[in-house]
Amino acid sequence: MNTFVQAMLFQAGYNVALVTIGAILLGVAAGSAGTFLFLRKRALVSDAIAHATLPGVGIAFIIMTWLGGDGRSILGLLCGSAITALVGLIIIEWIPRRTRLPEDAAIGSVLGVFFGAGIVLLTVIQTMSSGRQAGLESFLLGSTAGMLFEDAVVIAIGGFLSILGIWIARRPLTIVAFDKDYAISMGYDIRKIDLLMMGLVLGVTVIGMKLVGLILIVAMLIIPAVTARFWSNRTDEVVIIAGFLGGLSGYMGAILSASAPSLPTGPIIVLIAILLFIVSLFLAPNRGVFSIFMQYRKTKSNIHRRQGLLTIAKGKDVVSPFTKKLLLNEGLQGLDGLTSKGKELITKIHIDENRWIAAKEIYPDKDMSKNYGIKFIEEILTMDELTNLDQYIKSQKFKSRSYDY
Repeated sequence: MNTFVQAMLFQAGYNVALVTIGAILLGVAAGSAGTFLFLRKRALVSDAIAHATLPGVGIAFIIMTWLGGDGRSILGLLCGSAITALVGLIIIEWIPRRTRLPEDAAIGSVLGVFFGAGIVLLTVIQTMSSGRQAGLESFLLGSTAGMLFEDAVVIAIGGFLSILGIWIARRPLTIVAFDKDYAISMGYDIRKIDLLMMGLVLGVTVIGMKLVGLILIVAMLIIPAVTARFWSNRTDEVVIIAGFLGGLSGYMGAILSASAPSLPTGPIIVLIAILLFIVSLFLAPNRGVFSIFMQYRKTKSNIHRRQGLLTIAKGKDVVSPFTKKLLLNEGLQGLDGLTSKGKELITKIHIDENRWIAAKEIYPDKDMSKNYGIKFIEEILTMDELTNLDQYIKSQKFKSRSYDY
C-alpha cells in the first residue's frame, strides 16, 4: 500500500493522522464561518485580524519565557494571538464609528501596524538566548512537522466551538448579512452581531495559524464560501457546502503533503481549495460558466426558433442563416415549407402568443417581460392562471391574433 492510500485511510503514522484530522476540522470551521463574512462583504476584515495575531505570538512567547515556562506552548501562543487580534478587531470597529475615517482605512491601518509590530517582535526574539525561539516564523505560513497531540486537541476543540457558535447564531447572522434594516426592525443589535461574527472568524484564525499560517488562513475563510455560492442560493445550504469544501480541502491537502513530505501542508490546502473553486466556476449547474453558456445557447435557439416560425407563418421567408439551419436540423422546416412537426409547434406558439397578450392585460402587476419569447407562458403561470387566461381569450374582450401558413 503506497503512502497516498495509507494517508487517505489514516494509516500513514500518528502525526499524519493528527494533521489530517486537524486540517479537516479547521476546513469545516473556516468554510462555515467564512460564509457569513463573505455574505456580509467584510472579507478584508479577516485579513486584518489574521495579521493582528502576529504580535500576540511574540508577546506571549516573551512572557512565557520570562516566567520560566516553555515559550512555544501552543495554548499560550494562541491565547496571546487571540488577545492582539481582538484588540485589532475592536480598533477596526471603533475607528469608523468614532471618526470620519472609513472602514477600509481602519483595516489598512490595523493590518500594517500590527503586522509590522509582529515582525519586529520576532526579530527581537531571535536575539534572545533562551526559550527555544527557533521556528516561530512558521506561524506566518504554517507548519505541521512538529504537531503534537495537544495541538490537535486545541484545534479540534476550537473548531468544534466555532461550528457550534455558527449553528446557534445562524439566523441573526443570515438576516444581518442580507438585510440590515430588517434586522434592526426585528430588534437585533447590528454591532453586537457583527462583533459575534468577527469573534467566530477570530477563533478560526487563531486555531488555524498552526496549520496554514496567519497569511493563508484568510484564503481558507473566503475561498470555500465563494465556491459554495456557485452551488446554491440558500444560506443554510451554502454554509454546509462551504464547510464540506473546506473540510475536503484540508483532507486532500494533508494527505498530499504526507505523500510528498517536501510539500508544505498549508499552501497545498489552499491550492486544493482554489482547484475546487475553479472546477465550480466552470461546472456548477446553475452559476457555472459552462451552464451559463448552455443557457445562453438554449435561449438563443428558443428565440430564433420562435421568431423564425412566426415569420414563416406570416408568409414571409426572410430568416437568418442561423434560424434556417436550426429549423432544418430540428425537422421543423423542409425544402417545401413547414413540416407537420413545424406546423404543430407554430400552432402551440400561436396559442402562447395570445396567452402572453392576455396575461399583460389581466395580470398587469406581474413582470414577465424577461421571459417573453424565451419560455412558454405555461412554464411560468399556474394551472388556475392559465385557465383564467384561456377563458379571457374566449371572451369578447380579447381580440385574437391569427397566422396563416
